[in-house]
Amino acid sequence: MMLKGKNILVVGAAGLLGREIVKSVIREGGQVVAADVSAEALDSFSKTFGSSAFESVEIDITSKDSVFRAIEFCERTMGALDGAVNTAYPRNKNYGRKVLEVTHEDFSENLGLHLGGYFIFMQQCAAYAQEKGEPFSLVSMSSIYGVMAPRFEVYEGSNMTMPVEYAAIKSALLHLNKYFASYMKGSGFRANSVSPGGLLDGQNERFLENYNSHCMEKGMLDPSDITGAVNFLLSDSSRYMAGQNVIVDDGFSV
Repeated sequence: MMLKGKNILVVGAAGLLGREIVKSVIREGGQVVAADVSAEALDSFSKTFGSSAFESVEIDITSKDSVFRAIEFCERTMGALDGAVNTAYPRNKNYGRKVLEVTHEDFSENLGLHLGGYFIFMQQCAAYAQEKGEPFSLVSMSSIYGVMAPRFEVYEGSNMTMPVEYAAIKSALLHLNKYFASYMKGSGFRANSVSPGGLLDGQNERFLENYNSHCMEKGMLDPSDITGAVNFLLSDSSRYMAGQNVIVDDGFSV
């Protein structure tokens, strides 16, 4: 029960990873507000998990007003926030093209949506923590491709690639943590991140074989394999960690 008594906002809660984080925080004794840009997906998740287990609120991390309203909702329903997890993944319809096909407009828009959205959310959480004068732990979701060059060979034989926007966003996010950790020094606000390896989500066998050959034991991970690191960073056990990044990838990046 490492999060007993903690009030946590989970963003992207209806997504593959977000759902597992919500469940894990609750198992560890925390209270949760599950936030997502899709009200329909939130409603479906709530019905599946049990509608009384957590509160839900819509959020668009690319909108300062939306983030502010979500934080206000948390205070009304749970009391003061102790932390938040951001797993949101905003992107435009052209996201995911191979690098030589990416236009400047699409590159810029996707950085604005994703990295810009993470900036807005981090900024508003920091402002909230400063106003309250209480400890606050923010965990953002980066990636192994924020810390290493892509292994393009794992995509051979599939129609998949590693988007260039993703690499730019997730690497920049790591330094954004450090920036806010340094700027907010002494405030009780902590910004850290988790960088997962690949998560199982119906990928084809050729890709899985290629990917898993670089790992130590399991290979591609289940979303539940990431939650321990997230809970640790939310908890008081990590209270002296700020501006740091925890890699969970079964050795893929080694």
